[in-house]
Amino acid sequence: MITKEDVEHIGWLARIDISEQETVEYMEKLNSVLGYFGQLDELQTEDVAPTYHVAEVYNVFREDMVEESLPQEVVLENTEDKQNGTFKVPKIG
Repeated sequence: MITKEDVEHIGWLARIDISEQETVEYMEKLNSVLGYFGQLDELQTEDVAPTYHVAEVYNVFREDMVEESLPQEVVLENTEDKQNGTFKVPKIG
């Protein structure tokens, strides 16, 4: 069961402010979802084959082929911010 404290913690992890009213609403909605999972747990699925795809999809990946890439100089000529042969990007932190 999801508690108000759980919802508040999730909000803190997501870095969003949740009002007291929203906390109660989200708690009720999340517990409703868990209730549906409980209903699914009651189904007899021992004789049901696993379904990995609802449509019969097979490996659609292309063959991995090594090809010539663009020269580093050509790629870097489209930027003003470069340093030591690489793109220079803003520091994150």
